Amino acid sequence: MLQVQAYSRLHFGFLNFPSGEGGAGRCFGGVGVMIAQPDLSVTAEPDSVWSAEGPQAERALAFAQRFVAASCREGPDAVAWPPHHLRIERVMPAHVGLGSGSQLGLAVARALAGSAGLSCDVAMLARRVGRGLRSALGVHGFEQGGLLVESGKRTSQGLAPLVARQPIPEDWRWVVVLPPHHAVGLHGGGEVEAFARLKAHAACSQATESLCRLVLLELLPALVERDVDAFGEALYEFNARVGEAFAPVQGGTYVSPHVAELVAFVRAQKVRGVGQSSWGPAVFAVVADVERAEHLAAQLRRRFALPQAAVWATAACNHGALLKER
Repeated sequence: MLQVQAYSRLHFGFLNFPSGEGGAGRCFGGVGVMIAQPDLSVTAEPDSVWSAEGPQAERALAFAQRFVAASCREGPDAVAWPPHHLRIERVMPAHVGLGSGSQLGLAVARALAGSAGLSCDVAMLARRVGRGLRSALGVHGFEQGGLLVESGKRTSQGLAPLVARQPIPEDWRWVVVLPPHHAVGLHGGGEVEAFARLKAHAACSQATESLCRLVLLELLPALVERDVDAFGEALYEFNARVGEAFAPVQGGTYVSPHVAELVAFVRAQKVRGVGQSSWGPAVFAVVADVERAEHLAAQLRRRFALPQAAVWATAACNHGALLKER
């Protein structure tokens, strides 16, 4: 039996938008970070029939079937695939801004490839399960962890290239808020429709230059210098500017007034780095140490009457997914 453990992804925002203007023909690109919690654990072992159990079992089984079908089509490493039983022991919530789709799909693919003795790089795994079609952050994060910048992809390109990767200081902590009873973020057909609508808005293409400058001249240098305040300020501004570009399809800089209120509250506590992950509703904040993280988490629970499980503090994850035998 093989087990894969993978980690959540926070997506800070895109660099270039669907019109493709301002980015040498590249679309999307973006910045994000891998965090240690919540994580996922998937096991795979040969069985008499294909089956899956645990949270998001049907989704995992669909990824498995897609991976096997693609592997059998692609030629030299095609194998006679025996059925497998998948067990999803834990997984991050779906469609809330934590990158569950890419992490689950890649984890299933890596477990099955390992079981079959196939050597597949992460780009091949992603292609065979249909991930990384827009953002490649989750795919690169699955492989490497840390803070990641990818440049966006050309129309005919597979996986967008990773252009920068930096580890996060071990003592920094990320506070994540998942508002209960909040609608899930855009995904699937709704996300495709949203990007199609964004093509008509000039503000999207006009944002690219300022976003790139923020990443190159402020965010990355502050991280290298381990300056959490400067990093946080650049991160907040980057995320808000992306949100302003996405306002036509999400109704404002953030996905809801409640998320906007959470962000404003965190800023009022003199925490500079705060924003919305992907389409939300997950909200993140970055602080210098465990003590500050626990204090902020307690403040958020008290101010917004949130249950314990809705707010948590976690370290970043500076390594890729783990594969081991059990």
